[in-house]
Amino acid sequence: MIITTTTYARVGLIGNPSDGYFGKTISFSIRNFSAQITLYESPELEIKLHKNDRLTFRSIQHLVEDIRFSGYYGGIRLIKAAIKKFYEYCQEEHLTLEEKNFTILYDSNIPLRVGLAGSSAIITCVMKALMQFYGVEIEKPILVNLILSVETKELGISAGLQDRVIQVYENMVYMDFNRQYMEEYGYGYYEYLEPEVLPNFYVAYSDELSEGTEVFHNNIRQRYENGDRQVHEAMAEWAEITTRFREALLAGDLPTMNALINRNFNLRASIYQISKRNWELINCARNVGASSKFCGSGGAIVGIYADEAMYRRLEIELKKLHACLIKPIIFAEKEDSPEEGEEV
Repeated sequence: MIITTTTYARVGLIGNPSDGYFGKTISFSIRNFSAQITLYESPELEIKLHKNDRLTFRSIQHLVEDIRFSGYYGGIRLIKAAIKKFYEYCQEEHLTLEEKNFTILYDSNIPLRVGLAGSSAIITCVMKALMQFYGVEIEKPILVNLILSVETKELGISAGLQDRVIQVYENMVYMDFNRQYMEEYGYGYYEYLEPEVLPNFYVAYSDELSEGTEVFHNNIRQRYENGDRQVHEAMAEWAEITTRFREALLAGDLPTMNALINRNFNLRASIYQISKRNWELINCARNVGASSKFCGSGGAIVGIYADEAMYRRLEIELKKLHACLIKPIIFAEKEDSPEEGEEV
């Protein structure tokens, strides 16, 4: 039996990066890009290399170019760490795994290191494949926590729950990571959102702006842990922005949504170092009248455009920055979508 699992890219619509700091966020899955895992039974446990995990290069220049594009890490470390955490979870829960081996390989067309959650997509795929292979059921909120632990505890990457929530649940989800709620239940409050009228969202990204989330977040984590007042106030404001955006989204209030998207990024810029090229991406969209903020940790932006004429102007101007522009596919077929406001 061949098992294939798919996980979509993620867009942090509003509130990020407060998800790792007891804040609130809204995210949506973007079905334009995905990661896949293929797994099948085999005599030995084997992890097959992907083209992004190449160990042979044409020259030293080729090696350096590969590192600049893909970083030092491919998907193999993610797969190994996910398998380890899955096994340890089953041991802790006294779940007996059948003694059989498998071969596992991955593929992904999610743009690398531009804040669209490509790494967590691979980990999520691995978990879903292992659950099928061994016949193990893990409730969604617990699975989300397990996926996060792969990155934070196993790989030492600073991250929050947002990416893993939306990649497990899919579509569009409002998330409240209130400290008291999380301490009581062990996870956040998650609610599906399905507005009657969806705004004209766009996503733009540039491969030239790639940078790992571990690089982007580490300084803020330290400042937060040290009680930095500016950082704590920013996290509280992001939570408030999310609450207001949720109301505006369900009411179809475009002016408020646009203002909050821009404020979300401006607040980020007040405590994070933003590179010149990322500023150019943000301002390029704003200069044609669209709102803009990071989808994640830089390299990709999300916002709302007014009409097709504005979208065409966006396309022309972003092309000058070597950036790609797309209209995100958020929801599955209508019959598979959850009802509006359904608690998850």
